[in-house]
Amino acid sequence: MEYCSKVYGLRITHSPITVKLFKDLHIKFFMLKNNFPQRKKDVLSKKDKSSKDSWDKKIKSLCKKINSFENYYTTSSCSGRIVLMIDEDKKGPELFKVIIHDLIDFDNLKRNLEKIAKNNKSLIKFKQEPCIIHIACQTLKDAEEWCKKAQLSGWKRSGIISFGRRFIVELNSTEKLEFPIINKNKIIVSDEFLKLIIKKSNENLKKSWGKIEKLESYLS
Repeated sequence: MEYCSKVYGLRITHSPITVKLFKDLHIKFFMLKNNFPQRKKDVLSKKDKSSKDSWDKKIKSLCKKINSFENYYTTSSCSGRIVLMIDEDKKGPELFKVIIHDLIDFDNLKRNLEKIAKNNKSLIKFKQEPCIIHIACQTLKDAEEWCKKAQLSGWKRSGIISFGRRFIVELNSTEKLEFPIINKNKIIVSDEFLKLIIKKSNENLKKSWGKIEKLESYLS
């Protein structure tokens, strides 16, 4: 005989199949919860594989605070950056020509562009990317709380991106720029345009850093 009940607000039919399914889910959840501290320890002890080989200075304090809580840990982060890279669909470190995690100025950018243009026939693009951080959470409730904090702090593109072995939240801001800047050994934008882009990129980076500080203020 089948009967019904509610679990987490859902109406569940207690047939032999659904009973087994929920038993399996309960066991899986129990195992995930108990393995979380060890996974956290393993991840945080690994060598940093980013191009910088370390946390960005502007986001380091936030990452340390997140990792001080037992039910969260960071898996990757960036405080925002300026990138000059080959325009290709495939990914790889050899595509990146310049990566800057700070404000830029005209002389430095123009010098980098001239150097890249001299040695590259490929299409090169300029990218200003916003702050981003990935956080592993022990429970779905923890992940949902991070999404709420992110929205309150202005990280508009944020959500849960993984429900597998762990709950992963991606927090992402929206201030970005991207356009081709070198083609066939030639800079294809004017100095006037470069100055405008530098001004806008620096403003966007400052906005990202402000959102990092605001998010950190929500952590008690």
